[in-house]
Amino acid sequence: MKANETNKTIYNHNVLEFVTVAIEYCAYLEQSQGREREDFLDTMLKLLPLLYMKALLLPEVDSEGDFLPQGKVTEDDYNFIRRIVYDLLADEDQYLDVSYDRDMETDETQWQSVSEHLADIYQPVRNFLAVYQDGVEDCMTDALWALRDNFELYWGEAAVSALKRLHMIWMGDKR
Repeated sequence: MKANETNKTIYNHNVLEFVTVAIEYCAYLEQSQGREREDFLDTMLKLLPLLYMKALLLPEVDSEGDFLPQGKVTEDDYNFIRRIVYDLLADEDQYLDVSYDRDMETDETQWQSVSEHLADIYQPVRNFLAVYQDGVEDCMTDALWALRDNFELYWGEAAVSALKRLHMIWMGDKR
């Protein structure tokens, strides 16, 4: 990919919109300690589908892996986000979920955790934002590639799973 094409891709309208929503998502989670549960649920039920949709619209980019960034989110950062969400959801954080195992062609029941899902989304999104903020275009392109790859392989599904559980909690609170 030529430098001019790279510039067009990393500053593409869809990338900029994703960055905007991603900043909101990360900042909201980082500042959620002590929030009311109802406020948290209301906001997450709006931010998560928006983040997912904006990720679907990200342009495909190629990466040689020469500039793949180091992760900026530490284990402590991850655990901080996970703990905030866990504290807000308490006994409703963990839930049983049925998923289809393609390799085994069977349904499998597993314990899932909303707090882990949201922290698992936070980590690659926040790592991407840190690189994007630095403004080194080759690194930005590789970070965009890594973000899309991680979305397709993992955090896209985590977002859908967390959204489903958050909806169930929200509906239960309304009754």
